[in-house]
Amino acid sequence: MRLSDFWRLMDDEFGAGYSRTLASSLVLSAVGGVSAQEALVKGVPPRDVWLAVCEMQDVPPERRLGRDQPVKER
Repeated sequence: MRLSDFWRLMDDEFGAGYSRTLASSLVLSAVGGVSAQEALVKGVPPRDVWLAVCEMQDVPPERRLGRDQPVKER
């Protein structure tokens, strides 16, 4: 997962404004007891951070892959 995918998933699930607040304030024990932003800066893979956020916020498994994206026509 790319960092841009992490932020897209965060924005889709929590809203663009709240996702940034959540990423900076929610302490995630699964990634070392730091916030999502701190974990990303430390080099924790975005996928691991996303899954840790999902666990802490009780995001249902069916929403953890994000919204379906439309297929781009060539």
